[in-house]
Amino acid sequence: MLRIHFTADDFARVRFAPRPSPVPELHAALMMLGAPHEELLFGRWRGRLSRTLPAAAEPLADLVPGGVPPSFLDVLGGTREEGFALIRESRPEFVRSELERVYAGGGPVPPWIRALHGGDAGAWRTLGRAQEAAYETVLAPVWPQVQDLHRAEFTRHALTVAEQGLGAALPASAPGSRLRDGVWEWPGVPGCRDVRLDGRGLVLLPTFHWRGGPLVQDLPGRPVVLAYPAGRGLPLAPDGGGTREGALTGVLGRTRAELLRALDEVRTTTGLARRLGVSNATASAHAQALRAAGLITTIRTGRSVRHERTALGSLVAGNRP
Repeated sequence: MLRIHFTADDFARVRFAPRPSPVPELHAALMMLGAPHEELLFGRWRGRLSRTLPAAAEPLADLVPGGVPPSFLDVLGGTREEGFALIRESRPEFVRSELERVYAGGGPVPPWIRALHGGDAGAWRTLGRAQEAAYETVLAPVWPQVQDLHRAEFTRHALTVAEQGLGAALPASAPGSRLRDGVWEWPGVPGCRDVRLDGRGLVLLPTFHWRGGPLVQDLPGRPVVLAYPAGRGLPLAPDGGGTREGALTGVLGRTRAELLRALDEVRTTTGLARRLGVSNATASAHAQALRAAGLITTIRTGRSVRHERTALGSLVAGNRP
């Protein structure tokens, strides 16, 4: 469980990031790129990015040998240039201590990481080129969508604060969390972590790539930043003048996307097969994959097998449940 402890001053210093921050969103996307779960929804997205990431971005993997990045990457910044500059301005002793922390488990240390530890200008240029290359491939094509989604989330939060107060708005940003006795509790977060704001305040930053638990930036002398998963729960795909249906096809594949859309009403396996023009065995196999992802449910009645979209499946398909 994550517990965030507020003082009276902290409640007056809670703010919602007015615009998305490119560097945290990029890092969230790269973390999701390396996450092994949710293959059905994210497999094609990961495959596409893995094929298109240029070699210049490869050094970024060296910064997370154990899956946890060094904290000097935890910056905001309204533009990517500002965010990258903030990383470059990190105190040398902070960079050294964080690199030592992430490599504390042993294993070979790449030469450029050793050079970065020593403050080498060439190593910093390597990092800068890697981040630029990753940004252009992963985030730039979908940045307009991130901006639109952030505006919608900002508006939703502002309306909740105005109508119900901050005490309702905080838990509303994370279903299942609760605020009581000055502590914001997030059940289900692995481990047990207490974050004490101690008058520094809290910045709420929605991220539209990460699907895991909250990401906390807790650095001395700075407001704590809480990046929480928001959005529609699907990997963002470049618009390219296309439609939502085209994006869904790119994520699920043509047959599974058509099957999910065909379940605008309850259908049997035979009915789905006829609708899609495939065999019963093919329809059943695709239905099984969508059922495993929680997008549809299946009920057997005698010899009949009937399929229905779940609430999540309806949202993914673009319909209200």
